[in-house]
Amino acid sequence: MTDARGLLRAMFDAAVAAALPEKSVPRFLPQPPKGRTIVVGAGKASAAMARVFEDHWQGPLEGLVVTRYGHGAKTRQIRVVEASHPVPDAAGAAAAAEMLACVQGLTADDLVIALVSGGGSALLSLAAEGITAEEKRAVNRALLASGAPIHEMNCLRKHLSRIKGGRLAAAAFPARVETLVISDVPGDDVSAVGSGPTVADPTTFAEARAIIAKYGIAVPDSVRRHLERAADETPKPGDPRLARATTHLIASPQTSLEAGAAVARAHGIAPLILGDALEGEAREMGFMMAGMARQARNFAQPARPPCVLISGGETTVTVKGTGVGGRNVEFLLALALKLNGADGIHALAADTDGIDGAREVAGALITPDTLARARALGLDAWAMLGNNDAHSFFEKLGDQVVTGPTLTNVNDFRAILIE
Repeated sequence: MTDARGLLRAMFDAAVAAALPEKSVPRFLPQPPKGRTIVVGAGKASAAMARVFEDHWQGPLEGLVVTRYGHGAKTRQIRVVEASHPVPDAAGAAAAAEMLACVQGLTADDLVIALVSGGGSALLSLAAEGITAEEKRAVNRALLASGAPIHEMNCLRKHLSRIKGGRLAAAAFPARVETLVISDVPGDDVSAVGSGPTVADPTTFAEARAIIAKYGIAVPDSVRRHLERAADETPKPGDPRLARATTHLIASPQTSLEAGAAVARAHGIAPLILGDALEGEAREMGFMMAGMARQARNFAQPARPPCVLISGGETTVTVKGTGVGGRNVEFLLALALKLNGADGIHALAADTDGIDGAREVAGALITPDTLARARALGLDAWAMLGNNDAHSFFEKLGDQVVTGPTLTNVNDFRAILIE
């Protein structure tokens, strides 16, 4: 049997490589316009996308993109701004305002290229009229801690913004708008990636209000008044201002899962992809997948060992303890606890952007002796799970997966190897 840790890490590395802008951007270059070419964008991969676009574009261009601190790339003509994620800051708001201004006054001969990837929603934080930046940040912090899935968070973010939910494309009309998207959302809904600044928004103010009520989020009066007024809806499908806007999905979670599966297959391990859009509480997902792994080990169902169960998507962590969460490490700790040292089962879970929640760590690995090693160090695994402190657990074990910024983002990669 190939070294389990080495194989799982090779699968993850292949998944990340499959989503790098170097592979995807050049295949989607549009026809040059008669007029100006303006590049805008937001997300953890946007700077790398801008660099690749520059390298392959024939002709003059200008513009700016905003990315997370530490995720910048060296460009010549496109300005790169770094800002805070997941909680927005003033740098992101200033970049969003500048971006909105640079697409104003364009003509039908001009071309706007939008480079959008995961993380763009927090990075393009330009509050709606009457709402302060700090009030919007407070709502964002509450959303992150609520356990709301990404599509609900983005619905609310769009309706508190001057640039998201198709507003950027509407501002660029009548210019042609070509959007290149690296998807990090379950189901590859391009209107949800980065809160869809150039894509028609099917959600409404009424839905945003329902999300506030569902999670009991306390919002400032200015936010409540704005959502109740609903006088400035986001552009909907069929809006004439978006008639010249086209969107291309250039990298997705499924492509990366298949790349990881190919590595397993090359090592004689049968891969079984369970889905690219699995959602839910991370620990519940871990408990459930422990049962699937045991079934494979004991009964050769749903696959005969040696096999690897692969999945993607974005789980959530409802933070109730003093830990910082981290959906991949929380999934793994729950998985390890339910497996309880079962022989021949190893797993890796990591975020393809290199950051799991609030820590600069992609994820972690578990082995059959994970809990035994933890006990030897005096760690109480159940207590640490209850405290949402899985990052500390794996840090003390030395089982973290650390990549640094990968400059792409197609969500989580999970692989459970059954020997």
